[in-house]
This record gives sequence, C-alpha cells and structure tokens, in this order.
Amino acid sequence: MSLCVIAGGETAVVAATLFTLSWTHSVEKVEWRETWQVLPSGLQIVEARVKGSGAGMEPPPDARFEDGWWVYAPALGPLPEVRLAASGATGSAWRLCAGGACRDVGAEPGAPVVLEPCS
Repeated sequence: MSLCVIAGGETAVVAATLFTLSWTHSVEKVEWRETWQVLPSGLQIVEARVKGSGAGMEPPPDARFEDGWWVYAPALGPLPEVRLAASGATGSAWRLCAGGACRDVGAEPGAPVVLEPCS
C-alpha cells in the first residue's frame, strides 16, 4: 500500500504503509504527533502524542506520560481519508514523515490537503 497526498490539484504518492503527522497547536503552541497506518480499508490511527494539555487537547484518561509526551491509542476505526485544513493562519504547516523523509503540507491557504490510501 502507498499513501496518496492530494494538495493543490496534484497527487503525490508516498511509498509507505506507516506515516507520522505532526503540527503545533495554534492556541497552546505545543507539538502534537499522530502515527497512522495505511490499510486497504483506510487510514488507521495507531498512536497520538501531545506535549501538553488545554484548549480542547486534553489527553484521555488512559494516556500515559512518557519522555515529556502524553501518549495514547485513539479508539477510532479506519477512515477512508484524512483532510488537513490549509488555512495559512495557524503559524505552521502539517509535517508528514514517512520512510525517513519529511515534507510540510498545508502551509499556504487553500483547499484542504487530503490523505488517502492509493488505489
């Protein structure tokens, strides 16, 4: 499986079955990371990490504190796609890392960036 990243009318194929999304929360200014798996049934979140809490980002009761991060596994089934807002107003882009390479997406205002399994 591969991940398709659709942004600005173009599609990039990322040859990876596991990827990480990270960003800085627009209000609290702390980092958030999510690890996702690409499956034939959709995108499955495997783990979430957040450096702090507040402004709607409180970790769930089962989260554990590890090396400065609240870590937990969200109870969410596979999603057909993940849409990342691209407002340009949050101060930072989304950071997508897979296979040892990272790229910033959604830094400029425009249509959402869409992540989905490639068919």
